Formats: sequence, C-alpha cells, structure tokens
Amino acid sequence: MKAKKILFINQEIVPYVQESEMSEMGRFLPQAIQEKGYEIRTFMPKWGNINERRGQLHEVIRLSRMMLIMDETDHPLIIKVASIPSTRIQVYFIDNDDFFLRRQMAVDENGNEYDDNGERAAFFARGVLETVKKLRWTPDIIHCQGWMSSVIPLYIKTAYNDEPSFANAKVVTSLFKDELTKPFDDTFRRSIEHKSATSDILDNYNSNFDFLELNKLAIDYSDGIVEVSDGIRQDILDYAKSKNLPYMKYTKTDNENIADVFDQFYDTVLD
Repeated sequence: MKAKKILFINQEIVPYVQESEMSEMGRFLPQAIQEKGYEIRTFMPKWGNINERRGQLHEVIRLSRMMLIMDETDHPLIIKVASIPSTRIQVYFIDNDDFFLRRQMAVDENGNEYDDNGERAAFFARGVLETVKKLRWTPDIIHCQGWMSSVIPLYIKTAYNDEPSFANAKVVTSLFKDELTKPFDDTFRRSIEHKSATSDILDNYNSNFDFLELNKLAIDYSDGIVEVSDGIRQDILDYAKSKNLPYMKYTKTDNENIADVFDQFYDTVLD
C-alpha cells in the first residue's frame, strides 16, 4: 500500500527554539510518524532568534525569491533548510526580512506582541503552500500546530482548493493554550486576501479578532481537531466540539505510543 503523506506545519521545533510543549510536539511527532512509514515534510518560520550557523541552515535557491503580494506590497519569500541532528528529518524554514529578520517569535525582547503578527501568519501560510506547490508534493494530511499556522486551513479550503497539491488533502489542527493576548490589527483582514480567500470571510467573526477568533477560523476550515494542552480555554474547546469533527484529546500518557495514536487519528480523518 502506498505510504500516506503528512505535511507538518509547525510554529516551533526543538532544537531551533527553546523547549516547550509545542516545540517538542513539533520535533517528536514528525519523527515518530516518519518512523511509522509515512512520507513527511516539515515547515516552520525562520524566527529571528534562530541561530543559522549553529542550526546549519542554508538557503534553497531554487525555491526562493518568489514575491508574495500582501496588501498591495511585495514581500520576497526566502526558503532555508536544515536537518535535525541524529534524525532523517529535514525542516524547511519560511523567511523574510520584513517579518522575521532580527525579530523574535510572538513577542519582542520586552515581551510586547508584534503589531503585525496577523500579517506574519498570513505570509507564513502562503509561503508554506507556495513552496509545497514548487516541490510538486501532494500531502494526504496537513497538520497545523500553533497560531502561526491558523490561516492554513482557510487557504486550503478556499484559495488553494483547486491546486493539485491540495485538492484532496485533509486538514488537522492542534489546539494549544492561549499564546496571544492582543487582537490582530486591521491589516490582517487585508493581508489574508488571496484569490477566493477574501476579506469578507472575516465578517463571520468578531471584529475584535483575537486568539479565540483565530482558533475559530482554524477550526471552521479543518477536518479534524487535536486537543494537546491542558488549560485550553473552555470556549475554544466547546466551539471545536460543536463542529462534530473527528476529535482527539492527546495526553502525556500517549507519548510512548505517539505514532500509533496519531496513525489511528489520521485514518479516522481520511475516512
């Protein structure tokens, strides 16, 4: 039987950023799934606090230098790649000077969230999907982890739904506890516009587009949901469960059987 293909779109991956629940899931889940026999690809943002020399990142010229137009502004897409030591996992990094150079993750050095986090998420989403198209790769499952990947489900079901790489793909979103405290500014509405992903889609959500609304957006366009963290807001969990999608609560006791647990869940989503 042909091996299933999983596209992991991660906000954080150890060892490129510090250890956290999300970065460890971004690191160990793809490895476990790959060892299970799946074919995988893994993406993450090239955050400004990633040490390129230590991580041995290098630019992939043939995939780079595409211009992504967002809110009538051209943003060059830079693709870098590295291999996680002692594994067979290759990580593709989405980079851009405006959104990532000399900048931290969600917050700056003083702990303040960046005003353009919404634009960064939209750029990251399009950068991943355009790169996968160039790779001529067709995933069966697209697994999104972290707020930076929350626009991906929308794009898969709208702007990219007729692309051969994604036409038959199912989207899984992992839920984590609150990561953002400040709503996205008004530029987010304009930034997500691409083909059939129009800004009026956001009319279905609260104009104060905060972490709750971002999760709703991801859930609405997903085919399966994984509850990962303890302490996730109850309104987010209630919203996810109300959609009657395949749903899994992942606990630390599942760590030893992580490949089997997710293998079964992916099969449920594909069915």
